[in-house]
Amino acid sequence: MTVVVIEPWRAHPLAWIHRAEARAIVDELRRSGRAVTQTEIRLRQDAVADLPPGPLLLRLSDPVMQAAAQALGRAGVAYLGPSAAVMARCYDKWEAHRIATAGGVDCPATALATDAAGFPFPLIVKPRQGSDSIGMRLLRTGPIPGRARTGRSIVQSHIVGSELTVAVIGGRVGLPLKVDLPAGTPYTFARKYLLRPGRGPLADAALAERTRELALKIAGLFAVNWAARIDLIHETATGRLRFLECDVAPLVGPASAFAASLAAADIARAEQLELLLDAA
Repeated sequence: MTVVVIEPWRAHPLAWIHRAEARAIVDELRRSGRAVTQTEIRLRQDAVADLPPGPLLLRLSDPVMQAAAQALGRAGVAYLGPSAAVMARCYDKWEAHRIATAGGVDCPATALATDAAGFPFPLIVKPRQGSDSIGMRLLRTGPIPGRARTGRSIVQSHIVGSELTVAVIGGRVGLPLKVDLPAGTPYTFARKYLLRPGRGPLADAALAERTRELALKIAGLFAVNWAARIDLIHETATGRLRFLECDVAPLVGPASAFAASLAAADIARAEQLELLLDAA
């Protein structure tokens, strides 16, 4: 019996999005003939309480996922989802930038907001911790707001180009999807989840292969142990392919970019479900 672990309802869009996705996954697993149930996770003093036996498929928003991964890891409980160590590497954007650049991956110029004096505008300012573009802002002119000039924020150069995203799981890689945004438009949380632009497989075969190779390299650098969605940008002026984010707790439901990327590489949904249930 596969147990899909969801988070309790709370007044936050990420919780609503992930709870809806969990229900969709439960429905499709049942339609495929698998025995499946769902349960809400309860974290009590950093310990996971009252989880039923069976393979645990964590479908949680990132903050809850990280806390659950830490608690389950300490308790020695196996689960399907990202390890706490992988999440820590990827969701500290300053650390992720360090790992990626040390591994030879091209990235936008990046600095802690405390060290951003003289950083050229326009620039992107975003929280150092987290994912899903929450809190990301494009600043066309200065100054950087005082509340953001702390070690809890980073700044990055504003790259004008095409946003690309590609799925990776178990050594398999999807086809890159191109997000249909005007060049230079930030791919904010609202645009990712509320006012979604179109997306489709990247038509440029040579660029698609470059992107897939780079996505696999990035997954290796971060020691991704489950599903990941790698976000990159193809700079219009130079043709450079730059790393933006490695989301190791992506939405993986049937309507997700993760699923679409794999489907575009002829990995059918049935095989995707097998990979999701076997990859950790």
